[in-house]
Amino acid sequence: MSDAEPPVVEAAGIVKRFGPTVALDGARITIRPGETHALVGRNGAGKSTLVSVLTGLQAPDEGTVTFGGRPAPRLTDPGAWRARVACVYQKSTIIPTLTVAENLFLNRHDHGRGGLISWQGTRRRARELLSTWSVEVDPQTPAGELDVEQRQFVEIARALSFGARFIVLDEPTAQLDAAAINRLFERIRDLQRQGVTFLFISHHLQEIYEICDMVTVFRDARHILTAPVAELPRGELVAAMTGEAAAELRVPRASTLDGRAPAALNVRDLGGGTYADVTFRVGAGEIVGLAGAAGSGRTEVAETVVGLAAADTGEVEIAGSRPRPGSVPAALAAGAGFVPQDRHHQGLVPGMSIADNATLSVPGRLGRGGLIDHRRRDGLARGLIENLAIKTPGPELPVSALSGGNQQKVVMARALADDPRLLVLINPTAGVDVRSKEFLLGKVEETARAGTGVLIASDELDDLRGCDRVLVMFQGRVTTELPRGWHDHDLVAAMEGVDLHA
Repeated sequence: MSDAEPPVVEAAGIVKRFGPTVALDGARITIRPGETHALVGRNGAGKSTLVSVLTGLQAPDEGTVTFGGRPAPRLTDPGAWRARVACVYQKSTIIPTLTVAENLFLNRHDHGRGGLISWQGTRRRARELLSTWSVEVDPQTPAGELDVEQRQFVEIARALSFGARFIVLDEPTAQLDAAAINRLFERIRDLQRQGVTFLFISHHLQEIYEICDMVTVFRDARHILTAPVAELPRGELVAAMTGEAAAELRVPRASTLDGRAPAALNVRDLGGGTYADVTFRVGAGEIVGLAGAAGSGRTEVAETVVGLAAADTGEVEIAGSRPRPGSVPAALAAGAGFVPQDRHHQGLVPGMSIADNATLSVPGRLGRGGLIDHRRRDGLARGLIENLAIKTPGPELPVSALSGGNQQKVVMARALADDPRLLVLINPTAGVDVRSKEFLLGKVEETARAGTGVLIASDELDDLRGCDRVLVMFQGRVTTELPRGWHDHDLVAAMEGVDLHA
């Protein structure tokens, strides 16, 4: 690696807008030959947008991208992009019904006489390619039989076969166990020695210190710093990601925990596919955060509490009763209210009215014998609309006609419709405007003051600021508990599995 050589890739002054949203604001990055360069930042920092620009999926509105000192190809020339850069995404692009050889040379098969595909030649080229890059996979294996680790190595080999020597690894360790991660890191080091350059994106900052030479931090769509990993203390890296001023602005709320009332939620020794040995309690009137990065298990635990999934081991007790595992109606009957992770796919029926959506969870209050009294339904809906300040001319409006913030208020209205003893929220302010976010979080605090226990599963710091305490999950286990008054860098470090004192 020599500074005399031009950068493998350099992006400068990159601006990218999506309507009123500025996804990148004068962002920049320089990646030199042979290094493994980390790109880190919180959700919404601009990492994914930069990757889409560096891989030719989108053109920047402003700024320049160069490869080896030469301007990036036109977007209309995908072959030229493939020869310069490839991205191995967290979600595999391998076609499971084809063999490894067919995936490696899709639309690039060897042809024999008469223009027919030479499968023998294609398999021979696949064996040579896999051997060159030390990928121990049989070319004739159906790709659907490969494990996650093998698929990643095949995707890397395919990228190298186009001539690219710069590869973006997007969350490559998210689905790997510790042994597979070690093998991946060894493969990265081997490829580095052969002149391959990597851009490494990971939520686990500890991995940055294990495998990367340089790190670039983005925050709020802007470049914050670039530094050699060995010279950047962990605390400074986390501070760059979070912005130190954020902690100064917080005003901890007064606790409304009622220690005399029965617990709103008791979770004991809960274990499932992505989590293990999870035990915690949410008191009446208490707001507890369940934080963690993607893949930490926080969402799965929250969904298990409300019956969207059943745990393999352990038990869930809501307001003193144990609902049948894996049953949402049983959890609701026990006293739970629920705001799911994705309002579009889990929270709303778009073709139905606001009134229908807001009252879906309380059919018993709408009429007798399974028949709905529309006047009763609309009366209840109007009360919910007023309580949640939903902007609508009336309850009969289709919910699809509302803004994102007002749609989320409808989901919250339904969660509160039956005066729950426990309110479970997953990413409750995702995709809403600032005013709606403040209103929704204010409603959460108001609900807690009335004696309801609240569990908020989220990786957004703003969602967690009003919590009495925050439980942090990392790789499927609760690893840290932070009381009110936590600082942003402490919470983010715990979520990323970083020991600030290392």
